[in-house]
Order: sequence, then structure tokens, then C-alpha cells
Amino acid sequence: MPRNLILHGGIYHAFAEGAEELARSLCACGVSSELETDVEAAFARLRSGDIDMLTVYALRWRMLDHEKYAPFRAEYAMSVSEAGRAALQAFVEEGGALLALHTASICFDDWPGWGEVLGARWRWGQSFHPPPQQAQIHVADAEHPICAGLSDFELEDEVFHDLEHTAANHPLLSASAGPDGRPQPVLWARRHGAGRVVYDALGHTVSSLQHPCHRRLLRQATQWLIPGSTGVFS
Repeated sequence: MPRNLILHGGIYHAFAEGAEELARSLCACGVSSELETDVEAAFARLRSGDIDMLTVYALRWRMLDHEKYAPFRAEYAMSVSEAGRAALQAFVEEGGALLALHTASICFDDWPGWGEVLGARWRWGQSFHPPPQQAQIHVADAEHPICAGLSDFELEDEVFHDLEHTAANHPLLSASAGPDGRPQPVLWARRHGAGRVVYDALGHTVSSLQHPCHRRLLRQATQWLIPGSTGVFS
């Protein structure tokens, strides 16, 4: 059975509940998930050779961007060690799978290599999101196996705007929200070395993860990331 390690934790989001929901949902793919909140422990675990996929559903960065984060710095501020960075890079480049959700693009802000793996990163002073609201989700590539059987849908979520793209990404989903309604790419799949990466910018709440279309996308993304996983989803 493929093994998934879910790294979660941070501020302003119900990460623990969301991680448990992800673990339950991905059981339908025949994937067994473990939960971890310690970033360095999670990255070190990747060296064990018994992890097939890393899921990052977290908000961990240096927290230097605004004084509103000061009360949280002691518990949540962090910078990934060189050993941790090397472990993650090696895991993906040598064939491991990476599923990154929502605030993963904000994580590890002093490590450019993280954005290169994901294909994009949050840029302070440029990136932003409107308040959570009903968003229009457009399936941009219905032929891709991650989007199989899906059509456009609506869900309530935060839609990240103007991420800094660090590589050419082929969007599978776009979303429109906010006053100007500019479509934003919110899900893509890419290869990094011998590994596969999916970034899904949605998932602000547990209810977003439970939305039938979003749940199906995540399960089909897992099937694409780990070709040996199984499941037929309605």
C-alpha cells in the first residue's frame, strides 16, 4: 500500500482537521497516510525510503512580513535547515510524489528551491487573496487524468492572486473571485526531476476539502502522483 506523509500545521487554518480529512479521503485511493507537524522531522523521514508521497498542508515561514505575526513567531516561525532542503529536493528529484495545498506556496519563504519545486511561490507585496467567498472554478484541461469526469463547479474558498511563477506551469484549473474576477490558475501538475508534483491553491477550509468535486480532484491527483494507487470515484 502506498504511504503518504501529511505535513500540517500553522496559523489561521484548521490544519489538523483538514489533514485528518485528507487522510480519510485518500484512503479511497488505497493510500495510507501518517500525520506530522514537525517540518524537520517530516523532511528527515523522507530519507527512510518508505514514503511514496509527501503532502504539505501547512503555513510555516519566517513570519517577518508584518507585526501581526509577532504573537505566533515563537511557536510557528521557522526556516528549513540545509539538511531538510536537501532531503526534500532529493525525494522529489529521485521519483517521490509531492502534493502541496493552499498555503504551501507561502511556506519556507527564504528557500527559493521550494518555489522551483512547486512551480510558483507567494510573493509578499504582490500576491494576495480576497476574503473567502463563492468562487467559480473552471476546468482548464478536461483531457488531463486529474480532471477526468469533471466540469466547472463552484465552491467557497480563498483564491490566491498573482503568485510568482518560477516555472512554466500548465494550469488544470482556474478560479475567479474578487472584485475584478480575474481568472487565476489554482491547480497544476508538473514533473520535477523524476518526481511528480501537484499544487492545489484551494483548500482554505475543511468544507472546501469535502466538496465533492474538490475531493474527487484530490483523489485523482493522488492517482496521477502515485501511478500504483487505485480507486474509482463518483
